[in-house]
This record gives sequence, structure tokens and C-alpha cells, in this order.
Amino acid sequence: MINQDFNSILDLIKAFPDNQSCIDHLEQLRWNGNVVSPFDPTSKVYDCKGNKYKCKNTGKYFNVKTNTIFDNTKLDLQKWFLAIWLVTSHKKGISSLQLGRDLDITQKSAWFMLQRIRKCFGINDDSELNGEVEIDETYVGGRAKNRQAKVRADKSEETTEKYRKSAVLGMVERKGNVRAMIVENATENALLPQISRHISSKAIIYSDELSSYNKLSRVYDHHTVVHSRGEYVRGRVNMNSIESFWALLKRGIVGIYHFTSKKHLQLYVDEFVFRYNTRHGGESERFNLLLTNIENRITYNKLING
Repeated sequence: MINQDFNSILDLIKAFPDNQSCIDHLEQLRWNGNVVSPFDPTSKVYDCKGNKYKCKNTGKYFNVKTNTIFDNTKLDLQKWFLAIWLVTSHKKGISSLQLGRDLDITQKSAWFMLQRIRKCFGINDDSELNGEVEIDETYVGGRAKNRQAKVRADKSEETTEKYRKSAVLGMVERKGNVRAMIVENATENALLPQISRHISSKAIIYSDELSSYNKLSRVYDHHTVVHSRGEYVRGRVNMNSIESFWALLKRGIVGIYHFTSKKHLQLYVDEFVFRYNTRHGGESERFNLLLTNIENRITYNKLING
């Protein structure tokens, strides 16, 4: 099943016609025949009836959904699988309103599903970007004209902060992967630690003339394009790759989601990073990759209240 291609929703439904087929697929992906207790990975595990297992060391029962995004939800696994397929296969994402219609669930349930799924996009990758790397910062947030009239009229500090644009730092290895994260601002103190963390000292870095990048030349082979003089390309020195990623991110947020709060913005950024970094893979590969990262569970109260 892991190696089976799902090139359409119809293929997915045929492959997973019921809850048991979804459970079997998850068990194969997560455990591959060697069941591991989520409470004590060193413990012996007893196989019980009804897809349940018992951890010998703790005496606790569990199943393949325990401590995952599927834990303690009333929605069946087939709907979760369909939601994951729709999210990972749409190039610009899918709104909670549309997902609710597609799955015949409420928009509130669809939004909660999407936020849980987005938590799984943040796949840890400790490898450094190398070779030729483009870096840039941008600002993301809802425009005033896109807000409801009552929101535009509310000038309170709380509302102003909620709708303020957020700074996002992006780094992309040419013909490779991208890293992107929310930063407090575009100052040297905010940007340089992230750059040194994610980019190899052997890399060649291309950026614009932002003064926050000036000290990069002490560590890196650093080249700049001077946008203020109308310069956008000078030989191999350009920002085309990172600007393509920014366009993808902003088209998705403005066109599909319309608005994202600063509180949840990193989840949306992670979604588009995942989509960009798996652009050469097939639909099934992206689907299964996300399923291997489903232990990033988040509760509704945490989503709402932080």
C-alpha cells in the first residue's frame, strides 16, 4: 500500500474504502510490523483485539492514532485521509469553507482539521542549505481593504496588533529546498542568527542591499543586487528563486485564505514550505510524507487560546 500511487481522489477512495484500511496503512507507515508504545518506546507491547495494544511497562492501552492528530476526534479516518489528500495536492491550498463542503462537515470542524494538518507540515530538517542560496525578507498580513468594515473601524491596540503585517525571512537553495520563518523584525539581530543556523558557511549568498545583511561578508561569499538603483539581475546574482516562493506564498494566503493572524501565520508558512520542498514528488509521496509526521497533535483550546 505504501508504494501504491494515488493520482486522484477516486484512487484514494478505492485504496481506503473503510476505516480499517486506513488503520492498516497507518500501522504500516508508523511501525512497519514492529509496534512501538507511545508511552514507553522500550516497553514490550501486547496485541489486543480491535486494533488496540497494551504497553507492558505502563499498563496503558493505545492504538495507531494515540498521540497523533487523529487522537480523540469524532471524524473517521477516511475523512482525515481525504482532507490530507486535498491539502497536499492543491498547489495553493484549500479553505476551511471549501473543505467543509467537500467532506460534508461544518466549517469549524474543517478549520480545526486544517490547523492540525498544518502542524504536520513543519517537518524538522537539520541539514544546512549549501551551494548558491538566495535570502530575502518580506511582510505578510491582511490588507485594510480586505477586512470587514467593522474591523477597519476598530482602531484599538489589540485589533491593530492582530492585523499588523509580520516579517518573514526566507532562504532558498537554488534547485533545492527553502526555509522560511516568522521573525520579530528585519534587523540584523533578528535575521543573522537564523541565517547562520540554516546556511552552511561554505555557501554563496545572494541578497538585496538591506543593511541588516552587511556583516554576512565576514562569514560568507556574499553578493547583493541593488534594487534601489533598478538592479535586479547581475550575472548569477539575482533573487528570482526566493521571489518565486514569495509569490506562491502570498497568492495562497490572499487568494485562498484571505487573512491569517500573526498567531497562526507560521503554520501557513510551513504549509507552503512543505509544498515547495516536495514539488518534485508525486501526490502519493506528499500524502505519505505528511502521514509520517502526524505526532504533532494540537488541541482546539490551544489553537484558540495559545
